[in-house]
Amino acid sequence: MMSANEEHTMKHHKRPFATYAPRTFLWDVSADGKVATITLNRPERKNPLTFDSYAELRDLFRGLVYATDIKVIVVTGSGGNFCSGGDVHEIIGPLTRMTMPELLDFTRMTGDLVKAMRACPQPIIAAVDGVCAGAGAMVALASDLRVGTPAARTAFLFTRVGLAGADMGACTLLPRMIGQGRASELLYTGRAMRADEGLAWGFFNSLHEPEALAGAAAELAAQLAAGPTFAHGVTKKLLHQEWNMGVDEAIEAEAEAQAICMQTRDFRRAYDAFVAKQKPVFEGD
Repeated sequence: MMSANEEHTMKHHKRPFATYAPRTFLWDVSADGKVATITLNRPERKNPLTFDSYAELRDLFRGLVYATDIKVIVVTGSGGNFCSGGDVHEIIGPLTRMTMPELLDFTRMTGDLVKAMRACPQPIIAAVDGVCAGAGAMVALASDLRVGTPAARTAFLFTRVGLAGADMGACTLLPRMIGQGRASELLYTGRAMRADEGLAWGFFNSLHEPEALAGAAAELAAQLAAGPTFAHGVTKKLLHQEWNMGVDEAIEAEAEAQAICMQTRDFRRAYDAFVAKQKPVFEGD
């Protein structure tokens, strides 16, 4: 249960995000205002992240908790690639000259991006083409759903730069997604996972030709945005939180969550539509 102060804070910060104006990536909103697309837009470098884009993405996903309009997020890259990870010149080089406290500030910030993606109530769809490496692979992994192309190559390549495969939550998220043995191979070797492997292993939900990728992501996003978005937020929260629960605790948490959802207007709308032999029109409350 929220305290009165928490409810007041939530209401005070609620606001639309359609007019959000980022500095380090592109932000486009669908005509109905429900789906926002983040496009990493440095195609000449295969869309690497910088200190600034890491921080701006983290702050955006934190802020989306308060969005009154955006129901689904799509993350993609421009120029036929998703994201090549941390920029070699703007991040990797400077990291070699930092002190331990500075390094820890950086690694915590990158982890905070994943935490923010998992904590925002909107489902996140990663649309992946071409290179999807390092931190880019983690952004895709931290998303709720992933659609890709046959050309997608996903590499958790941290060991290739002399670092542990344990980065931004890789050692906990990837085994849950594709299994411990497969994750171990990718994290130890840093090799690229082919698109067909990703589909067979459950990393990708579907594959599409490059020219159809944006449309497939938009169609999936529109389908989710037209659904019971409050309930989608509950589903996302429980999918995340139940990793740390026993079976009995998880069943109780779901009982409580479902009882809350049964109080929503969308639940009543679905019932009324069923009785009238119509398709329900959800409004997210």
